[in-house]
Amino acid sequence: MAQAQSGYLLGIGSNIDPHKNVTQIIGLLLEHFPLLTLSRVLEIPPIGMNSQRDFLNVVVFIKTKQAEADLKAICNAIEVQLGRNRNDPQRKMKDRPADLDILSTIHLPDEADRPAHTITDEYFLYPLLDEIIAYLSNKPFELEQAGVNLVVDELAFGQTATTIDRNASTGDKRIV
Repeated sequence: MAQAQSGYLLGIGSNIDPHKNVTQIIGLLLEHFPLLTLSRVLEIPPIGMNSQRDFLNVVVFIKTKQAEADLKAICNAIEVQLGRNRNDPQRKMKDRPADLDILSTIHLPDEADRPAHTITDEYFLYPLLDEIIAYLSNKPFELEQAGVNLVVDELAFGQTATTIDRNASTGDKRIV
């Protein structure tokens, strides 16, 4: 049986220097949260915007009791730090170095069978949501699309769901 855990699901994407920026986003999130569980990273064409730049997208689970407003402030600060103009009313229609969206809270194992469409209407994230929830619930899951390999502090991630654990006392990171 899967361990009981509660937290937030984040949708993360970038289509400006996405390999560098997604890696930086994960590194910056690790500065705030010692344990991150990630889906694989997928390359996805832009949807709902006029761009020739593909996105790298990943879903992240953050186990925390932090208030959603505090998490949103961290996400917004990361976006700004990486160069996104949060004051631009057209920002959702433009290429972006960083996009961090809180998709939903989730409580596992109680919501292990929760359909992706009840978490977000961003259908391109559905396979990633299904993968990360299966991973967190210790259930088998297969996704045909290959993940994109990325490296943060000499740790590779992105080809499949994984957990990165930052040891707060030493600052070391490791894939679990």
